[in-house]
Amino acid sequence: MRHAHAHPDDAMAASRRRRRMITGLGAAGAAGAVTVFVAVLVPTASASTMFSDDFENGATGWSKSGGTWTVVTDGSKVFQQSKAESALSRVFAGETTWSDYSVQARVKGVNLGSSGLAGVAARASSSSTMYRLALLGSGKAELQAVKGSVVSVLGSASISSATAWHTLRIDASGSTIKGFLDGTAIGSATGTLAAQGRIALVTSRASAEFDDVTVNPVSGSTATATVTATATASASASASATPTKTATASATWPTATGSKAVTETIEVSGSLDGGNVRYFGSGDLGTGSQDEDQGPLFELADGASLSNVILGDPAADGVHCLGSCTLTNVWWENVGEDAATFKGGTSAAYTVNGGGAKGADDKVFQHNGGGTLTIKNFQVSDYGKLYRSCGNCKTQFKRTVVLQNVTATGKAKALVGINTNFGDTATLSGITVVGADSLKICVKFKGNNTGAEPTEIGSGADGVNCKFSDSDITFK
Repeated sequence: MRHAHAHPDDAMAASRRRRRMITGLGAAGAAGAVTVFVAVLVPTASASTMFSDDFENGATGWSKSGGTWTVVTDGSKVFQQSKAESALSRVFAGETTWSDYSVQARVKGVNLGSSGLAGVAARASSSSTMYRLALLGSGKAELQAVKGSVVSVLGSASISSATAWHTLRIDASGSTIKGFLDGTAIGSATGTLAAQGRIALVTSRASAEFDDVTVNPVSGSTATATVTATATASASASASATPTKTATASATWPTATGSKAVTETIEVSGSLDGGNVRYFGSGDLGTGSQDEDQGPLFELADGASLSNVILGDPAADGVHCLGSCTLTNVWWENVGEDAATFKGGTSAAYTVNGGGAKGADDKVFQHNGGGTLTIKNFQVSDYGKLYRSCGNCKTQFKRTVVLQNVTATGKAKALVGINTNFGDTATLSGITVVGADSLKICVKFKGNNTGAEPTEIGSGADGVNCKFSDSDITFK
């Protein structure tokens, strides 16, 4: 049974998605032949619809971060998140490059308790940064700007029942964010978060159901047909060496050529070119946890290389390098615990060339082993630190990091952090910092091997441990 909607484009909710199956050789090499479902949107009411899902044919094309999501029947097929104890559960769809659009969904709280919430999100630039319109267990709907643990209320309205179906809509146009509850505006504000991002369905300490999700361009924007490719095959647990041409660093965020769920770590012993497929964690790797002990999506053996890969959300613990490694044009759409961890010995040489990372509440690159890490032609935004030499690992090393041609956007705790008592050095050149005039470029710590929190002892260039001059850093 379909329900009436207040939004003029609600007829889009009845649109169906045709699927055609293509079988071929996966560009990633890690999974061999991959069966891919390509969802082609066929709107019935407007050619401008960017995305539509009523879950009658399942929930293909959504990437999960936490919770237990299944398609169930409640009059019609709906998408249900049933794990009410989950602190934060999300599923994402769409493209990270979407900017001006209207996202609408029907939402019903099954069990919101007194402090739970369920809603829809727009411009999700990471798993913890988004605009959210949610039904609250306290008996109201709120339009919120969410950045990590900081939630700013942009508008609100009382609701008679959070366990009844409500139509929630967010319009994002330029810097203006508007929220609508059952067709009535409940808030409008000037947004300060990222101007692009995917859509999401969200719960926090609640179970809920979702249906009839549509995305349409807002007035003044232009839409093009959207094609979403999702691989149904699980990623192989190992990738053998495959001769590939040398990858060239790219400064432009790529568009994913497909999506692949990873249920167990992919081990790379040679070269793996992902062909810009989006890999995201599923099963044990799909919790969206910040657990230090969770597994990575990729584990590179000594001398291995990884190129042209997009790590989606959730990214688990990203990439682990067990020895020397090369990462070329690797992109993290939302950093999990860490984007990459480097674990080699004293002579290990690691190179990150091209690529970028978004949404790291803490570190992007974690250096736990020894050796030298070179990060060049890289971009980072919405992060805590770009690089951190482990401050309390049981086995400590003298570590070296070199940053060349790096652009860092947005406020952060620091660009790099090193342990001067172990002889660490950081050499920086060609650094551009955007929107953070007071960013600490190189922070010095007194590290330990006891597991205790390291002590910050200073920051700034000194010519010994933190090596850079004013001309090496450009603030914009």
